[in-house]
Amino acid sequence: MMLWSDSLLFHLLNYDALPTFPDEEAFSCIERELGCPLNSIYSSISASPIAAASLGQVYKAQLKYSGQVVAVKVQRPGIEEAIGLDFYLIRGLGFLINKYVDIISSDVVALIDEFARRVYQELNYVQEGQNARRFKKLYADKEDVLVPDIFWDYTSGKVLTMEWVEGVKLNEQDAIERQGLKVLDLVNTGIQCSLRQLLEYGYFHADPHPGNLLATSDGKLAFLDFGMMSETPEQARSAIIGHVVHMVNRDYEAMARDYYALDFLSPDVDVSPIVPALRDFFDDALNSTVSELNFKTIVDGLGAVLYQYPFNVPAYYALILRSLTVLEGLALYADPNFKVLAASYPYFAKRLLTDPNPYLRDALIELLFKDGRFRHLELIVGYRWNRLENLLLQGRKDKDFSAKDALQPVLKLLLGPDGEDLRVLVIKEAVRVTEAIVLGSVMESYNSMPGVIQTLIFNTNTTGPFMMSTAEQESISELRAQVLRIWSLLRSEDNFDPSILQPILQVRS
Repeated sequence: MMLWSDSLLFHLLNYDALPTFPDEEAFSCIERELGCPLNSIYSSISASPIAAASLGQVYKAQLKYSGQVVAVKVQRPGIEEAIGLDFYLIRGLGFLINKYVDIISSDVVALIDEFARRVYQELNYVQEGQNARRFKKLYADKEDVLVPDIFWDYTSGKVLTMEWVEGVKLNEQDAIERQGLKVLDLVNTGIQCSLRQLLEYGYFHADPHPGNLLATSDGKLAFLDFGMMSETPEQARSAIIGHVVHMVNRDYEAMARDYYALDFLSPDVDVSPIVPALRDFFDDALNSTVSELNFKTIVDGLGAVLYQYPFNVPAYYALILRSLTVLEGLALYADPNFKVLAASYPYFAKRLLTDPNPYLRDALIELLFKDGRFRHLELIVGYRWNRLENLLLQGRKDKDFSAKDALQPVLKLLLGPDGEDLRVLVIKEAVRVTEAIVLGSVMESYNSMPGVIQTLIFNTNTTGPFMMSTAEQESISELRAQVLRIWSLLRSEDNFDPSILQPILQVRS
């Protein structure tokens, strides 16, 4: 009887433990698949594998016709039958879990089937080459990301030939630092690229383990092995961004509603009982802000909540968790205090401020407005202006942030046929801000005067010349200071165009 630790699927999940197979079989496979003798294809090829990939092994070679140095991946003999047997056994276990383990509400068999589908896609190296080409088209436009080219004339279903990339594995910290590079800079590049993969185009690398991520000598992050890819549904991309923003702001009611858009819950499920569970977890876990949590803590906490309610976790989500968990592991290996969510938040803030997607536009409006007025606490006027200020501070940390695009989705809605309710709120808030700017400026001038001058000019009483309490004056001054800080943030951006605020003036008139 085959033990689990002897199975090829076990080695697939534990890539460092992969055994090699005889070189003679690999070279015969190349000749059979490409239809040519080895010496007519390569001027040289390594006598033994350079690396053992998940479903095959890799040789370093030089093409005879061009002199190009390439990596040649050759599929392991008999892999389809071995993997098929493994999945047959695991799928049987999944049926038992679905039937008898009530605590797990997700369809385990569906998750196994999704993983099996991805693995079998990896068995087709032509498909992997197409994956690499698509990935390069979408993400290799960034100067700090490298994706190797595929050599189609030397690629088949069981042989893949791609550009050779010289680099160091991302978990070899000492070797990376000897080149004058910083592991955390490279990991952060991986995080930012992964965020684009997951949340912009929705096409992502689902297997970013250290063997598939290399640091090149010029500081680029190279992605390798495109066998296991997945896609994030369009609706889920926006919902994930909104969910993180709601999490950071501890808006547990909105977090619970996000599970509809994420397809975790059917629309007929009441989310109100979930809200206290989310509040209990995050209020206990947080000392200050959600951004200080690591990804594993969030996943574990949300997992505990998910088990209590009728959640059904989509199969693609398991691959997202796997991808992000591996990246966080690399970051924590380099710096135990690294916080993936904190490093990711500038991206989320940028998307929230600039993305016209209706879900994200509504999330931003919900963040700033509530109950017919610009959100604020009664004793701390401008509380939600703090939120806007923080979003701008975070968003401008993202390389692709554009002040010109900031708030455009909300401003367009403001002038549109569906923006009547928002226009009412904006007019009220614009009046309040105008009063704060004018009165705040007068108060600032008054407070800068010597006491004797104040007495001569104003007949002061207990409420001062402005007929307001000290608390009211402080609130107005704080609102004025916040609005001026936000204006300063916008003006400090090279591409800021003051005309973006013209819609507010049009609304007021």
